[in-house]
Amino acid sequence: MRNITIIFRRELGSYFDSPIAYIFLIVFLLLNAGWYMNSFFLAGAADMRGFFGNLPLFNLFFLPAVTMRLWAEDKRVGTMELLMTLPMRSWEIVVGKYLASLAFYAIAILGTIVLPIMLGILGDPDMGAIVAGYVGSLLLGAFYLAVGIFISGLFKDQIAAFVVAMVGCFFFFSIGWEITAGQIDGWVSGLGGFLQSYVGLSAHYDGIQRGVIDLHNVLYFVSMSALFLALNTVSLEGRKF
Repeated sequence: MRNITIIFRRELGSYFDSPIAYIFLIVFLLLNAGWYMNSFFLAGAADMRGFFGNLPLFNLFFLPAVTMRLWAEDKRVGTMELLMTLPMRSWEIVVGKYLASLAFYAIAILGTIVLPIMLGILGDPDMGAIVAGYVGSLLLGAFYLAVGIFISGLFKDQIAAFVVAMVGCFFFFSIGWEITAGQIDGWVSGLGGFLQSYVGLSAHYDGIQRGVIDLHNVLYFVSMSALFLALNTVSLEGRKF
């Protein structure tokens, strides 16, 4: 646990050592909150379904930007070799970096807490559904970040890591669409439905977004995040030999 904490503090501190982190947070909050407020005044409904519904798309661009430097930067500046010689297990380094990125994302999400407060003042929102939406947003972010940190470990260039991570996250996002599943079923009968149910994230996220925190949906995000962290650890172990 001590080793994880050391890596966590190092990585989380590095986010705020440059103005990029603050710019990221401001842009994230302005775009997400601004887009939601626009639809809120048009619809006039005291709920946050529009906000949570847009997160999978917005996070496709923002979260790969958070993870692109986690390994690529170490490779670029030459600190990767130093990390490999530290008396730490590979999984401890991976988990420390991952938790730092997740904490950074949680800070960004926490900045939107003004939205449910505003809704509580203006109307009578379903706070249970809002809490479920925030749980879903954290699970979604945890999954995207796990994909991003794994892909960052495969590249030395941050831009390449960003683009490939964005494409990877989009794959899991789009494979859950009905239209995508139908098109794949047209090629191979039953495959599209299988991928939509067990690989695509849309159905699992939508269930939580509607206010139902089902164990099946939670297990999907937890297991998929753990899978990509395990893959990252395996790839890191391969560098030692």
